[in-house]
Parts: sequence; C-alpha cells; structure tokens
Amino acid sequence: MNKYISKIKLLVLASTMLAACTKLDEQTFGSLSPDNFYRTEKEGLSSVVGVYSLLSQVVHIGDPWRISEFGTDEFVVPGRASGGWFDQNQIDIIQHKAKPDNGRAAQAWVNIFQEIGTANAVLESLEKSPNAANLKGLIAETRALRAYGYFYAMDLWGNVPLVTTARIEPANLPKTNSRKEVFDFVTSQMLKAADDLPSVKTVQKTAYYPRFTKEAVYAALATVYLNGQVYTGTAYWDKAIEMADKVISTGAYKLEKDVVDNFRSTNEDKSTELISSFSVDATKNAGGNQFILYAQHSLDQKKYNLPFIPANGYSTGQEALDRYEDRDNRKSLIEYGPQTYLDGTPLRYPNGQQLILVPVKDLVGAEDNEGYHVLKYTPVGAKWAGFNGDNDLVLMRYSDILLIKAEAQFRTGKVAEALGLVNDVRARSNASALTSLTLKNIEDERAREFIWEGHRRRDMIRFGTYFTGTWKFKTTVTEPWRAIYPIPAAQINANPNLVQNPNY
Repeated sequence: MNKYISKIKLLVLASTMLAACTKLDEQTFGSLSPDNFYRTEKEGLSSVVGVYSLLSQVVHIGDPWRISEFGTDEFVVPGRASGGWFDQNQIDIIQHKAKPDNGRAAQAWVNIFQEIGTANAVLESLEKSPNAANLKGLIAETRALRAYGYFYAMDLWGNVPLVTTARIEPANLPKTNSRKEVFDFVTSQMLKAADDLPSVKTVQKTAYYPRFTKEAVYAALATVYLNGQVYTGTAYWDKAIEMADKVISTGAYKLEKDVVDNFRSTNEDKSTELISSFSVDATKNAGGNQFILYAQHSLDQKKYNLPFIPANGYSTGQEALDRYEDRDNRKSLIEYGPQTYLDGTPLRYPNGQQLILVPVKDLVGAEDNEGYHVLKYTPVGAKWAGFNGDNDLVLMRYSDILLIKAEAQFRTGKVAEALGLVNDVRARSNASALTSLTLKNIEDERAREFIWEGHRRRDMIRFGTYFTGTWKFKTTVTEPWRAIYPIPAAQINANPNLVQNPNY
C-alpha cells in the first residue's frame, strides 16, 4: 500500500476478523454497521488493507506457503541434531504421507479461511454501505482478494465449502463444493472484479502501489486458467494466453535487469516487473518480511551485519541447484559450498573453521552445515525491526506472465513463439539460449525462475513430476489422489457436512 496504508495495516479489522471454519458454532462474524461506517473511501480502505495483510500471510512464510513448498523437490526443513526444527507434520508432507490430522495442513486451512471470512465481512459491509456506489473500486478489490483465498483453498484441498456471507448459522453449516464449482466461482469473481478496477495505465503508480489493478487480476486469472485442466479436467490454454496478453498489451511491464531487483527493499514501487505484491514496513509496525530469519544460516548474521541470528531452517538441495548452469546469474541466489563474506573473505565459525554448506543427509538429526539456502529476499539495503525486514512480499511478476503464455502456447502448438518467450526470461539471467523447446524445458525454467515463490507444487502437479518424480526425500511414485491435501480432521469434526477427499 502507499505510506498511509502501510501505517494502518496492523491496526484494522479488530471488529471484522472472522473465525476460521473450526469455530462454525459462532454466529456473528462481523460487527460493522453500514449505517455508520464506510462513509468515505478512506474508511473503507482501512478494512480492505487488512484483507491484503491476511492474504500476504497466506502466500508468504505462513503455513499455506509452507505446505505449497513441502513435498516439492526445492524445499526441505530438516530436524537439526540440536533438536531444533523437528516437526513430524512437516516430514510427513515432505514424504507425501500427510494424513487428515496433519497439524501443519490444519493451520494452513485456518489461515486461508480466516482471509476468506474477513473478506466476506468487509465485502458485505461495503456493499451495504449507503455510499456503495462510490466504493466500487474497493468492492472489486475485496472481491478479488476473496477469490484469491478461494484459489489457494481450491489448489490445496480441491473440494471446499463456498461461503460468501459474514454470518453462518449453526443449524445450516456449509457443505462441500466440488473443485469445479470453486473454480467457476473464482474465475467469475475475478472477472467481475477486473471490470471495476483501474488499469495500471490510469493510476499514479507510486501512490496506488501495490493495490490490485485490472492487470493484477488478469495475471491471477492466467495462473488459474493455466492450471484449469488439473482443477476441472478441461484445458483452458487459450484463456491463459488471453489473460497473459491483457497484461502484456499494456506495455506497462518489462523484466528487471537482474532478477534479484524484484526482491530488494529499495525497489518495490519503482519495479518494472512487479504486477502484484504486499507492502511491509517493519520500522512502522506495518508487517515484516521474515524470509531471512527462517531461511538463512546463523553465520549470515555476520555476513550481512544483521540485528538477529537467522534460524537455519528452510533449505533446498542438490536437485534444485543442479538445474542452473554455472553462467546463470540465478544460481548465485543459492548459498552452497564454502561460504564467504561479501568481499570474498571466508565466513568462519568462532573456532576458525570455514562454513561449508552441504546437502541435507537426513530429515532427522541434520548437522548445522547441512542444507543449501535460497537468498530470495536480499538483506542488502533492507531496514530492520528486530528480525523483520522491509522487503515487500512478491505475489506476481511479469516473468511469470511470459512463462505462462509460453507454456500455453507450447501446449497449443505455437512452439516457435513459446521458445522466444522462454529465451527472453533466460537472457535476463545470462542463461544460454535454447535452440528447441520441450515441456520439460518449460517446467525446469519455471523452477529456476520462481524458486521458493510458491509455484513449484502447482507446477509439478500440472507437469506430472509431483507423482512420477523421485528425489532425495521422495523415492517412490506418488498416488495421484495426493494432488490435494486431506480436509483437516478438526474441520470435519466441527462441521459434519464437509466430505473428506478420496482415499484419506
């Protein structure tokens, strides 16, 4: 959000926060009165910003993001020999063995439906406001935010309840909707939202950043349609191309010179590549970015002069590293092997031994130096409040639009056009140009470009490698029904109208 929005981000929605579906016995989920609130856009925006904040917790660092990365070949969190980080829930997901009582997946459900429920309450109050006619943009933003929440619910669990009101009657608890029904709802709601949102070409970017524009919603739709065959059994490749073209045709976006520029705290509203993101500013109590806390080795405190000791948790492995050519600049974002300060001086433990990062050998009892680390959000130039950085959280980038269009073109026989788009993305990072193209090339390029951006699980499912592929901690073929997670047992216990996903 702009500076005003950032300052109020954590202060809003005290009266509109919804319980997750585990508390469906509570009847009232919103207390705003349309007679005395949302008299101005500023008042309405104060609540809409809170929904943005909740969505940011869904797509970054929180459990929904974690379970979208666990189970892929690019993400692992081993239990340490010191006893830290061990969590059987995580290990079960990593090994594709999640059950309905998995605590990590259960919390992800709560996070997502809290965002959806809050969006319902805000949307209802906006639509009932006497000033609703002047709040069309805010209503559209909230509609898109709710649709985004349902997109993640559909992606992770498939068959989920569709609730669009701020009040649920205990005697009429919601029933499970099919994945196709949720897909139709998400796409229709996003299209409706786009109609009433301003274009990136008509807003003053710095002042409006990073609220949703038409193009932000079209970009989201491109992703949804790209995965449409997984969700519904029907391919939507032409729709994915159509949505991508709506973004490309504006001429408002281009690739940044260096991929890391998208993740610098100093770029943000100046970026030419960011289509949608979440503004955080820990120094103003307006959220924070904790990637560095969770993802980096403890000795990186000295390397980057951090005001805290990183927790040495999130890691990647050899499979992800080996996708990159040595000349590919994106490879430098993975910390592996002998570690140094920024000036090339060896980074050493207090005993004088240099830190050498090696692959994780086992999910339980990993040593301090096991695990490669992805430097997704650079700490260079960041401002800190404790362990919270001020790097804005990235939701959608222009490179994703180019690769979405390339994949959809390839799948519809337009191979030459697709090759050109893939090479455009590769050229930015100094990767060698491809002379021919396969679906495997496209999958690998997406893995290189979007490591730890929450896409890999969806991509692997769409390409089939989530099931047929094997890697360090997944050594056997996975059953196709594990493309979606089990509905958490706590949700079914609270609401017997919900139906468990097949085979769980």
